[in-house]
Amino acid sequence: MTDMHGLSRRALLAMTALAMPAAWALPLHTLQFPRDFGSHPELRTEWWYITGHARAGTREFGFQLTFFRSRIEAAQQMRSAFAARQLIFAHAAITDLEGRKLWHDQRIARAGFGIASAAEGDTDVRLRNWTLKRDAQGYVARLPAEGFALDLRFTPTQPVLLQGKDGLSRKGPDAEQASYYYSEPQLATQGRLSLQGRSFEVQGKAWLDHEWSEAYLHPDAAGWDWVGMNLDDGGALMTFRIRRRDGSALWFGGALRRADGQLRVFGADEVHFEGARPWTSPRTRAVYPLRWHIGTPAGAFTVQALLDDQELDSRGSTGAVYWEGLSELLDERGQRIGRGYLEMTGYAQPLRM
Repeated sequence: MTDMHGLSRRALLAMTALAMPAAWALPLHTLQFPRDFGSHPELRTEWWYITGHARAGTREFGFQLTFFRSRIEAAQQMRSAFAARQLIFAHAAITDLEGRKLWHDQRIARAGFGIASAAEGDTDVRLRNWTLKRDAQGYVARLPAEGFALDLRFTPTQPVLLQGKDGLSRKGPDAEQASYYYSEPQLATQGRLSLQGRSFEVQGKAWLDHEWSEAYLHPDAAGWDWVGMNLDDGGALMTFRIRRRDGSALWFGGALRRADGQLRVFGADEVHFEGARPWTSPRTRAVYPLRWHIGTPAGAFTVQALLDDQELDSRGSTGAVYWEGLSELLDERGQRIGRGYLEMTGYAQPLRM
């Protein structure tokens, strides 16, 4: 498949590996809003990522939408208007718990020519007819996809949550492995989900992550395990581990913001992940742990998937196969205390970023 201007998808992706400059440590600085809601095209990698769960009567759904921006260093000095200086990718998915099925679609195009763009002044990301835009009330997402569609509004109910040290989140043992990172948990969600022509008016909660980075992963890293959970009492839990190729942990991080606003940021030596209940993908043969026991300074938790097969194959856009799906959070007594998303990358093959 090719984009509108004839450059093959394989060639677009290959360019990301060319002429990479040496990585440099991101400076700590105060994030400024609404400017930092927007794009940062001077850095190599960026994404806006919304996950959530919603109900239509007794029917429950999970949903995910992600817009990625990738700076292509090899094209920055090209003079042609057709040079692929920035690529925009997008993923969308719905988990239908009643139907026990994951629906997934993806897009890719170079920025420009009215086809794809990521505005710098505020969140306004577009890829053909897929859009995510922030306005005075929150965010609006419209993604008509193959066999399904998302048409949702997300309204903030809490302040922005700066991850790491005031929005600078370490992702590895070296200082250059870091991202600017903020979250917006507990987004009130309403709108419409469509599956095979049937429309559902839904309400629920969502979680937004926005990250941008120059060098996200350590050279020894293969991928990560990430959890973002809206707690039933209004709190929010995010935690992650970066894995080496042999499966051992390279780095940890995360934070818990309680319902009263009290924030506890986790150090790299304060988090423990233990996987259980392995599930083997019938397509890729990758083995994913679908239950995680997680120890943090704020308590011990269990994360468990609500549907086994939530593996996404994005080799037609970002090139990765990963597991990302609706899950629930349990406390030490086994009682549900939250719901959100679990993401696991690098199990089918090492992730390249």
